Amino acid sequence: MSDTVSNESGGNGPQFLGQQTPLPSSPEEAVLDYVPNPRAGALYLTRFAAPEFTSLCPVTGQPDFAHLVIDYAPGETIVESKSLKLFLGSFRNYNGFHEDVTVGIGQRLAEEMRPLWLRIGGYWYPRGGIPIDVFWQTGAPPEGLWVPDQGVQAYRGRG
Repeated sequence: MSDTVSNESGGNGPQFLGQQTPLPSSPEEAVLDYVPNPRAGALYLTRFAAPEFTSLCPVTGQPDFAHLVIDYAPGETIVESKSLKLFLGSFRNYNGFHEDVTVGIGQRLAEEMRPLWLRIGGYWYPRGGIPIDVFWQTGAPPEGLWVPDQGVQAYRGRG
């Protein structure tokens, strides 16, 4: 397997591994790195969980908190995890409704990485007393792919 790595800006090599890297100021400025799938041709699922995700309410500017779960079946590439962490962290300064944020993350990953299949679950903590959960996927999972439950319970408050 080739050690060539590509990223959105077209460069070679991971831009962030082993580097002190500040958070990008916005999701638009964040660059995601992709590396060749080390098991190309194998059908498997990769899961990223971000239980402390934050963005900003577009109306009040107050922080919103979510537990994100990203599942995908890799195609030719996988996303490099540090670049994904920086991308997700860039939402700390982003004003967006839960639907915009959750679906936007899934769409960007799907468009750039071109996985066989991808889904994202955004389990948002209550805003105005109402928890909002947002789910998006690229389509039906490939036949034979083991897709476990995302394991995040519905919000129950203190009870």
